Amino acid sequence: MITFDPDALRTRATGLEQEMGEPGFWDDQQHAAQVSSEHARLTRRLDRYDRLQRDYDDATELLAMDGDLAGELEASIRPLRAELERLQEDALFTGEYDAGDAVVTIHAGEGGTDAQDWAEILLRMYLRWAERRGFKAELVEASPGEEYGLKSAKRGVHRLVRLSPFDQAHRRHTSFAQVIVAPLLADDIELDIKDDDLRIDTYRASGAGGQHVNKTDSAVRITHVPTGIVVQCQNERSQAANKDTAMKILRSRLAERLEEEREEELAKERGAVVSTGFGSQIRSYVLHPYQLVKDLRTDYEVGNAQGVLDGDLDGFIRAYLLSKATGNVL
Repeated sequence: MITFDPDALRTRATGLEQEMGEPGFWDDQQHAAQVSSEHARLTRRLDRYDRLQRDYDDATELLAMDGDLAGELEASIRPLRAELERLQEDALFTGEYDAGDAVVTIHAGEGGTDAQDWAEILLRMYLRWAERRGFKAELVEASPGEEYGLKSAKRGVHRLVRLSPFDQAHRRHTSFAQVIVAPLLADDIELDIKDDDLRIDTYRASGAGGQHVNKTDSAVRITHVPTGIVVQCQNERSQAANKDTAMKILRSRLAERLEEEREEELAKERGAVVSTGFGSQIRSYVLHPYQLVKDLRTDYEVGNAQGVLDGDLDGFIRAYLLSKATGNVL
């Protein structure tokens, strides 16, 4: 099992400091920025660990001096345990792109209006989680009212069971949405995308954006023909800006696709069962006749469904990371 290793982090931080002190370090601005960013990230984690260690040592010393303080000290160190778990969780992010930004794509699936509403609920859930964790999130593109098929969906399908607010008879409905998370690649990362493999369509933007977007074909949709991946952007004012954003998202999606294929190959080598069929669900949200949110990969579940929909996702994330670290899930 992967655990938080402060000694290894200190060794790595020392190595980065030595590299930063070498002559000509800033000649390569992009590499220098990456090294500096990693050093700052490691330093913050070590500072958190050192603070937790000091608080724990202080509590241990007080307990040795006065055993009657045991109950009070027990309550005081609960936050320390939670913070230590966060540090251990950080250590589970060992992927090539885990330290960088990500692109999250949410598509409404089967279920009509209910599915479109479900996609909006998921968007709100992830935005609230990002806010809780102190992450910055930006809505790059939204297409209200459009339905997306899930014919090529391989993973990341979320299922909702509830009494539909859009059904006059208030019957129970099941809706689906696909969530895809891909790394936002740095410009210096090579990724072979042939122009002949791309189909680029322009169209008139819809929704908010003023009169300009309704009069020009500024929106851009890019299809990567070999994989069938489709990305689009209409939020920018110019076609060129929309195309640039769409290409960045496409590169991220292709990188995620390659990583997924590598994981599947490794799983096959280990003899693990790989499910890539249509409708592969990762999480189920039941709001009626009872409340339960369950991750179907790890079996982690929570009865407070509303809390999960309000962004309380840390338990699911930690359970998945631990299962992945032990090779039980992709």
